[in-house]
Amino acid sequence: MGQVRKIPMRTCIGCRQSKDKKELIRVVRNKENQIFVDLTGKQNGRGAYICADADCLEKAIKNKGLEKTLKISNVSEEIVEALKKQLGEMDE
Repeated sequence: MGQVRKIPMRTCIGCRQSKDKKELIRVVRNKENQIFVDLTGKQNGRGAYICADADCLEKAIKNKGLEKTLKISNVSEEIVEALKKQLGEMDE
């Protein structure tokens, strides 16, 4: 009999639903306080997971989920726009 592999689950910071890690996008804050999308899921830094959906990003910003999870005081508008752009590219 083959070994059953455990599927890692993560919670989306927007909709608060637990999903398979591969379905979510990881947003990372590194030691230099740079915030970016981690496409590999393996970059060093504090990570937050979000669905590949602009609505979840809006919810995460509205309820300050991104700030709480990444442990930063505020998310600048340029970072939000960059995340929206990257999420839009992934939808295509």
